[in-house]
Amino acid sequence: MTRLFNDPTEFADEMIDGFVAANHLQVRRVSGGVVRSTRSTPDSVAVVIGGGSGHYPAFGGLVGQGLAHGAAMGNLFASPSAGQVYSVATAANNGGGVLLSYGNYAGDVLHFTQAQEKLRNEGVDCRTVTVTDDIASASIAEKHKRRGIAGDLTVFKAAAAASEAGYSIDDVERVAILANERTRSIGVAFTGCTLPGADTPLFTVPEGRMAVGMGIHGEPGLRETDVPSADGLADLLVGELLAELPDGIGQADGQRVGVILNGLGSVKYEELFVVYKRVAALLEEAGLTVVDPEVGELVTSFDMAGVSLTLFWLDDELETFWRAPADTPAYRKGSVGAAEQMDEAEMHDSVATAAVVEPGSPESQAAAVTALAAIEAVLAVIEENADELGRIDAVAGDGDHGVGMQRGARAAAAAARDAQAKGAGVETLLVSAADAWADRAGGTSGALWGVMLRALAGEVGDTAAPTAESVSAGVTAARTGIQSFGKAEVGDKTMVDAIVPFTDTLAAEVATGKGLTAAWSTAADAATAAARETADLLPRMGRARPHAEKSLGTPDAGAHSFALIVQSIAVVLTAEKGETE
Repeated sequence: MTRLFNDPTEFADEMIDGFVAANHLQVRRVSGGVVRSTRSTPDSVAVVIGGGSGHYPAFGGLVGQGLAHGAAMGNLFASPSAGQVYSVATAANNGGGVLLSYGNYAGDVLHFTQAQEKLRNEGVDCRTVTVTDDIASASIAEKHKRRGIAGDLTVFKAAAAASEAGYSIDDVERVAILANERTRSIGVAFTGCTLPGADTPLFTVPEGRMAVGMGIHGEPGLRETDVPSADGLADLLVGELLAELPDGIGQADGQRVGVILNGLGSVKYEELFVVYKRVAALLEEAGLTVVDPEVGELVTSFDMAGVSLTLFWLDDELETFWRAPADTPAYRKGSVGAAEQMDEAEMHDSVATAAVVEPGSPESQAAAVTALAAIEAVLAVIEENADELGRIDAVAGDGDHGVGMQRGARAAAAAARDAQAKGAGVETLLVSAADAWADRAGGTSGALWGVMLRALAGEVGDTAAPTAESVSAGVTAARTGIQSFGKAEVGDKTMVDAIVPFTDTLAAEVATGKGLTAAWSTAADAATAAARETADLLPRMGRARPHAEKSLGTPDAGAHSFALIVQSIAVVLTAEKGETE
């Protein structure tokens, strides 16, 4: 259980600051994460990795010579925002292009893809390789849906070593793709992890039992077995991995493999060595030659008690990169050449100047006051329900929804207050809130709320008072943006299950001539009913998908929080006595 923290919502930021203070000769702080504090070869490819915090040494601990050039670091178990990824990638860029690499999770894909598009629009050659090593999270037929766990390291290291060797962006991308295709992992857990400020772990495993197939975000395993002996665990892990050989490898006998026996947070090194004794013997019996094995904590899940095993099937090129030297705060291999420290001027992380707010029309400024009241109400309802949202999310997901929504709503409210004080119209105020929410919350929910608020802002404008029709059009645009961005449909057990009935009901009510207050209240009731009904659905998307049956009987956290939010706004509109109509 985590005992040492201040404000749980500030934990990740305080952790990063302390990490940089302890390792300033290798990393420096930039907005959104860390980059190398040493000079890299001009015009070389920058390998930028990232994901949620709570996985140390991943991701910041892997930044340094021979490994990553930068790491975007999100909140605990939540993807970094697109703005954070863009900031880190911009700071890390050496002029030879940027390769983004990260575990295959919905929020990470959304945010890293947004950042990639922005970089490309600015003329930066940016590529992406997602890591999909976890064989327990999808079948071989759907391996593109698999998540990334400890196999992250093999892909990151191969790509970075290729960059150090002077490879072009095309070849660095090729190497990363090949490394991912030849990496397979599986993990187990004996206990769940407990996030700072939480009273209970994200999930529990009965005494004497072991969850097989867990992820690195506190996701429950796919099945449970009795806890075996150390040798029995090695038998299970090796057996599962040798049962699925990568494409192009006909048989295990005669192959060379890199091996990672990874501790998830609370399993001690001594225990890992006992397990590895049997792992090494089994691999030798199978005719494999082990190359530079790694035993220790490489990708953790906060304080989870668990272990994962990774096999990295090598060819000559990949073996060269696996053996290549590296020197980072948490990972060292061989001997790297001395690197020059960047000077203070080079290490300066430029801070964007505050945007100038053009005053809205008087009518739009008046509406902005109501919009600010609505955002304040959203913040209040999220603060009140954050623990419950985390509990719901933890049933089959990673339990970060409450904290992420708190961070997002707090940032949105602060940005909205600032914009309103500067005379912003309602569009500018909502755009400010959208960007702040997406950047601060990270994760899937942060991206989606950023999309929604921006879409709504675009329809209401800064020059006139919003009408029931313009607000309904904005909500419809938000729904379109969400479904286009996240690809979810009704029935997938996501926030979309509440958004669609809300949107349809609002449009129908407005079409009959209802004012905004009455129409919104009716639509909010429809969203609440739909959110409640998600308890009867099995998830078909996101981190909960591999644990679908575990979520039966529990509503979707995103749908539930959406319903809470629109109901809180209905109260504000009613109190305003329809002044926006």
